[in-house]
Amino acid sequence: MAEGGNYRDDVFSREVRAGKRKYFFDVKTTKGNDLFMTITESKRAGFSDSGQANYEKHKIFLYKEDFDKFIEGLQDTIDHIRSLQESGNYKSTEYSSENTSEYISTDIEEKPATSSDEISFEDL
Repeated sequence: MAEGGNYRDDVFSREVRAGKRKYFFDVKTTKGNDLFMTITESKRAGFSDSGQANYEKHKIFLYKEDFDKFIEGLQDTIDHIRSLQESGNYKSTEYSSENTSEYISTDIEEKPATSSDEISFEDL
């Protein structure tokens, strides 16, 4: 990182294409050389008058001390949605649970719970 710079260095980036959306998982550094993650959802929102595609982006910042709680909340919510869909009272998505588990359940369920200090960013 440049001396006195206000920007954050990118350490790692992963793009996940999911239907009409893309999700970006980016690991960055703070000025104090700490690590954090941004999660960005991007989807095309039409075209400008010049014909260039416009994208709508939503971003959240996730700090390492919140990883475990975030993963737990995300997994609980996904599990609840799947159980509601299996009840037959709700419409299932066009993607099977096998496809969505590739992105979320596989890594989360296989890893034991750890403190946020033990998370390796190479594993993300």
